[in-house]
Amino acid sequence: MWDKIKSVFSSKSQTDTEEAGEKEDTEKHDKEKVSEGEEEEAEEEVDQPGMWEETFKTHADTKPNGPSSISLDFSLPGVEHVYGIPEHADGLKLKNTDGGDPYRLYNLDVFQYELFNPMALYGAVPVLLSHNTHRTMGLFWLNAAETWVDVSSGQVGVCVTGSHTGSSEVPQTDVRWISESGIIDVFIMLGPRPNDVFTQYSSLTGTQAFPPLSSLAYHQCRWNYNDQEDVSAVDQGFDEHDIPYDFIWLDIEHTDGKRYFTWDNNKFPQPKDMLQGLLDKRRKMVTIVDPHIKVDSSYKIHTEIRSRGYYIKNKDGGDYEGWCWPGNAGYPDFTNPEMRKWWASMFAYDQYEGSMENLYTWNDMNEPSVFNGPEVTMHKDALHGPWEHRDIHNLYGFYVQMATAEGQIQRSGGLERPFVLTRAFFAGSQRYGAVWTGDNAAEWGHLKMSIPMCLSLGLVGISFCGADVGGFFKTPSAELLVRWYQAGAYQPFFRAHAHLDTPRREPWLFGPDNTALIREAVRQRYTLLPYWYLQFYHAQRTGQPVMRPLWVEYPEDIATFSIDNEFLIALQPGEDDALPQATSPPVCSSDERSSGVTAYLPGNGEVWYDVHTFQRHDGAQNLSIPVTMSSIPVFQRGGSIICRKNRVRRSSSCMENDPYTLYVALDSQGNAEGEIYIDDGHTFKHKTDKQFIHRRLSFTANSLSSSDLSPDSQFPTASWVEQVNILGAQKPDAVTLTATDGGESSVEFEFDPDTAVLTLRKPGVNAGVNWTLHLR
Repeated sequence: MWDKIKSVFSSKSQTDTEEAGEKEDTEKHDKEKVSEGEEEEAEEEVDQPGMWEETFKTHADTKPNGPSSISLDFSLPGVEHVYGIPEHADGLKLKNTDGGDPYRLYNLDVFQYELFNPMALYGAVPVLLSHNTHRTMGLFWLNAAETWVDVSSGQVGVCVTGSHTGSSEVPQTDVRWISESGIIDVFIMLGPRPNDVFTQYSSLTGTQAFPPLSSLAYHQCRWNYNDQEDVSAVDQGFDEHDIPYDFIWLDIEHTDGKRYFTWDNNKFPQPKDMLQGLLDKRRKMVTIVDPHIKVDSSYKIHTEIRSRGYYIKNKDGGDYEGWCWPGNAGYPDFTNPEMRKWWASMFAYDQYEGSMENLYTWNDMNEPSVFNGPEVTMHKDALHGPWEHRDIHNLYGFYVQMATAEGQIQRSGGLERPFVLTRAFFAGSQRYGAVWTGDNAAEWGHLKMSIPMCLSLGLVGISFCGADVGGFFKTPSAELLVRWYQAGAYQPFFRAHAHLDTPRREPWLFGPDNTALIREAVRQRYTLLPYWYLQFYHAQRTGQPVMRPLWVEYPEDIATFSIDNEFLIALQPGEDDALPQATSPPVCSSDERSSGVTAYLPGNGEVWYDVHTFQRHDGAQNLSIPVTMSSIPVFQRGGSIICRKNRVRRSSSCMENDPYTLYVALDSQGNAEGEIYIDDGHTFKHKTDKQFIHRRLSFTANSLSSSDLSPDSQFPTASWVEQVNILGAQKPDAVTLTATDGGESSVEFEFDPDTAVLTLRKPGVNAGVNWTLHLR
């Protein structure tokens, strides 16, 4: 493949010696050629194979505009750690590509992708971050054409002057960007802190969309649930086994012959009855709507697109057609605003027959996937108006998700927040919904790889990401499936999914012991939903990632720079420094069950608490943790306050008015801070009408108080504070509550000297008002 690329792109395969030799030969040639009084004439270039037309297997690229490429090199002195440019199934830190293939950014439908490989996958975000102890900076190469990124790390000599003379070696990373077409359009984000880079990048591409709260809960999916009876049985199975879930998904088999926006009348004859049954339990459904449209004169979607001229054209001006799930298919031109507007209108309840307000959307195959195309995608000389597909390829999935999200908003009259999952993405896709890591496999390596893949996405703005729990291809062992649920419960997008040819794997099919373990992992996710929701509220306001590498919060701790098997879940924006809340190193290997896991707890002078046992640990250490099958190693940082809802019900909406339990983890000075955020969980009223609650929780001088962070907003809530657990506490003589009206009352408490946990029972105060608890 690299030999093919070299014919089009300037490559880095030449050595420094060769480049120097070429420069010397050129200078000699110029001197011989130029003489006084003679006319200078440039020697004609010799055409190389593939410059004006290129073949790939049986496919031809006519290159009507001739050969082209653009390239630019950046040198990063003092830097040896660079990150970003997803999507690749590789470690968080980008590797040196000298002597191998560069990282490729070209959205492709990849079947069973390989691990530790710079090959292209489903999405492309051309953003690279560099980091050292002094500065974080970012490079945003704004180009949607096929792009390659070469990374060369090493040492360079520098001269030292002043009182000391001589030379020394310092690290340097050189990055070469190469795109097939377009212009050089680069944004350099100077930081200097990681959070500054995130803010600078989000000012260019936008922040993560604020999702409905229910979409942060658990999703159950497979290709495919067979019919309405199957959906009902699975739904009932969750209730019978006391496992909560919010969304059940239908893949391509639910449609009438892979005609999207339709239902198979034999398998799903009454879709509204099915959706109403879910709605009665306050649950929801997602159906797949892919952007390849069956060529069928009796299919309304196809005839409308064709009559309006909205299909992508082939090089000869006719409608571009390719092979995908329905057979012969056309591909709508989503770069056309009129096409996007029409597509959005198809999600209206009177257009999408059988749809209701609890039906949401999954955009798959939107790289776009073309089974009989070059590399299973679209020919580069296809036309989007005046633009060749080669110019905008990586933007196609972005526009599909944009139009779909807009359709969901429009169907509710602009009131309801959308939920759209996409497989293909580009810079800015975070504004329209969620992303997942594609067709992974039921292997321990894929479970482990889900962490750096999601971390890389978060670094470039896409916080709402996750991996198929259990693996899409192949069949997981019971142990692997349990471990994947335990890891997935602490990643932003939490969905189980499986291939059509794999055995059924609903959580209760692996014996009662494993069912109990999976139930516990899912229930942990539900207790933490208030915390996840708060983090996404901040993400849409600030552009900061929800799931983040340790180095983002500990930028001067070199030990964190290469860690990609554990992560921090968000932060609390304080008045001074950001406050990381929890770190999690999931069990990602069957060997770890016997040997345990090691977690690096960052922060010299800081303390961390095991969220299950409340055991206290000092920061700046590698902690060996023995594990059993029930172990999910998670730690809360001292100095933080996390709100949970411990009354888990069958769906997140059923927990709307349930009470909160506060977990106050004291730092070494006996202080802690946190926040609580409440709104209706699904509309834009938090933005349009300021209908929300946002409060600061602060523990200092032996008092815990709640104060209003947004006095001009209002929202009624029935939720109250049921319990407060203070970790690292001392036993008080008494605890009193001062309420809004100034009245004071005593509060029942219990102290455990073995764990140093003080439990305050039933303060009974509303979660939306001012109050103070005094420890005397």
